[in-house]
Amino acid sequence: MAKIDSQMERPLGRRSVLRMPYVDHETVGRISERFARAMGTGLFLIGMTIFIAIWITWNTLAPESVQFDPRGLNFTLLTLLLSMQASYAAPLILLAQNRDADRDRVKFEQDRQRAEQNLADTEYLAREVAALRLALEELATRDEMRDEIQKALREVLDEAKPKRTKKSK
Repeated sequence: MAKIDSQMERPLGRRSVLRMPYVDHETVGRISERFARAMGTGLFLIGMTIFIAIWITWNTLAPESVQFDPRGLNFTLLTLLLSMQASYAAPLILLAQNRDADRDRVKFEQDRQRAEQNLADTEYLAREVAALRLALEELATRDEMRDEIQKALREVLDEAKPKRTKKSK
């Protein structure tokens, strides 16, 4: 009950009359990347060139009664449309570039971590190889073992020979 009372006693805080719509930054980023990618294609440039050529041709050669952006006014509407397109294109392209830079930064950090791990693994393996070399130096080789066994065998045989000669006499 105390929990309910404390919630009821607490003020809600400041309320605004106008609420800002929720904007998912990831969605806006994906849209800006698509927009920037589309504007950088040859198809877009060809389409834009054809659109402007038709616009200028229509408003230059068509009768004045059907022209919607007369040449006498220096194609004011076309200028406004191109300015509006540029005013939207520039920030969207910058947003897409920022997202690319963020991705590159994350990839660089992952590559750096991977390189550190590879270096640590390589150093560990180098230490292990060095330890194995030291251990192998302490081990007797097959030739050394054969020589030692032959030497021990000779000693045993040498000790056995005098005993046989004493028994035989």
